[in-house]
Amino acid sequence: MGEKYEVLVAGSGPAGMAAAVAAARMGAKVGLVEKNGILGGNITSGHVGPIMGATDRGTLTEELCDLVGIGSRFVMHDIEQAKRVLPRWVTDAGVDVLLQVQVVDAILEDSRLTGLVVADKEGLRNIFADVFVDATGDGFVAYSAGVRYEKGRAEDGLMQPTTLMFTLTDVDTDNAVFCHGEECDTLVHGMRYDEYCKQAHDRGELPQNVSVVRLYEHVNEGEVLCNTSQANGIDGTNAADHIRAELELRDQMGTIIEFLRENIPGYENCRLKDSADVLGVRETRRFAGEYVLQDEDVLTGARFEDVVVHNAEFVIDIHNPSGDGQAEGLAKLSKPYDIPLRSLIPLDVDNLILSGRCISGTHRAHASYRVMKIAIPLGEAAGIAAALSVQKGILPRDLDASDVQDRLTELGVILFDQ
Repeated sequence: MGEKYEVLVAGSGPAGMAAAVAAARMGAKVGLVEKNGILGGNITSGHVGPIMGATDRGTLTEELCDLVGIGSRFVMHDIEQAKRVLPRWVTDAGVDVLLQVQVVDAILEDSRLTGLVVADKEGLRNIFADVFVDATGDGFVAYSAGVRYEKGRAEDGLMQPTTLMFTLTDVDTDNAVFCHGEECDTLVHGMRYDEYCKQAHDRGELPQNVSVVRLYEHVNEGEVLCNTSQANGIDGTNAADHIRAELELRDQMGTIIEFLRENIPGYENCRLKDSADVLGVRETRRFAGEYVLQDEDVLTGARFEDVVVHNAEFVIDIHNPSGDGQAEGLAKLSKPYDIPLRSLIPLDVDNLILSGRCISGTHRAHASYRVMKIAIPLGEAAGIAAALSVQKGILPRDLDASDVQDRLTELGVILFDQ
C-alpha cells in the first residue's frame, strides 16, 4: 500500500496550485504532484504572461497576482519572484508537495479512480486518495483513467500552435513599441506596427507563421516579454512533436530578435534574457463532462444554476492551427459567461474532478477559458468540491452545487449578478 491522501492534485500550474490551496484550507489532507522541479506551470516554467483573462471578484486570482507582485496591472511578472513565493504559498497552506514526480497510470476499481502510479527518483510507486483533481493541462489523469476526450477543431483535428515565450532585456522601454494582439495601430516608420510586421513577414524577415510580433510590458524596467514564436502542426501530447517544436521555436527567437533590433524603436540594443523551460501548449485534450461548455455559452454570456466560475471573460483566441495570425481573422469577443460545476465532472470515471484547460468544452469555448485568470478560479472550485466530497463521504458527481457555491461565497467569491 502506498501513500494516502484525502485529495490528490496532479499538476501545479495555476489551476493545480489553486485547487491544492483551496482544498487544504478546507482542512483536507492534500498532496500535489508536479512533474517539473518547480511549482507554477506556465507562470514559472512556461514564462507566460501577462496573466490574462477575467472573472468576477473574490477568487484566489487576486491573492496570487498580489503574491507575484503585479496586483491588477497588465504586465509580465518577475518569474524569479514567482518561483520563490508560489512554493511558499502552497506549502504554507499545508499541502504536501511532491516535485519531479510524473503520473504514469491510473488505478481503477470498476469505474472509481482510487490511485495513481507515479515515477520519481526511486522508481515507480502508488499514491492513493479519496478524490483526485486533474490539473495537468493535457488531462493525463483523465486520459489514463479512460475518460473520453476530443482534440482540436472538428473539421480536421488540428490544434492551436505552440510557442516558446521569451524575455528581452536592454530595451529602451520609455520609447519602445508594445503590441498585445494581432491589431496594433502604433505608428512605426510611417505605418501601423501590425502592417509593418506583415510586410516584413512577406519579405521573409520574420518566421513563416509569424506575421506580428506581440510585445508586453514587464514589471522590471528595461525588460519586455515576447509572445511570438509559433510552431504549427504540433500535438502537445506527442514526444516527437515536442523536440521538433523546440528546435524550430528556438531558431525563431534569433530571427525575431534580429528583426526587432534592426527595425523597431526601443529595441536597438535588446538581447535575450531568458526563455521558457517548457513548450507553451495552448490546446490538447478536452474531456467529456456532464456538461460540455458550448460556443454559444461563451458568445451569449450563459448563466447556470450550478455556476462555480462567474463572469469568465476572454476573447475566443484561436491562434491559427494552419498558418499565421488568428484562425477567424481576429479574435471574437465573448460576453461574460458562467462555467458550471458539471463541466468539471467527467463522464465514465468517479472520484475525479477536472480543472484548468482540460475541462469539458468545445474547441472554440476552450479558446476563451484556457487562460490563467480563468484557470485559477476553476482550480479553486475544483479544490473546494474535492474537499467537500471527502467531508460528506460522497462522489464528486453527487455533490450539491449549492454546497460548493456556499463555500465560495463565504470566501468572498462573487458567483451571481449583483
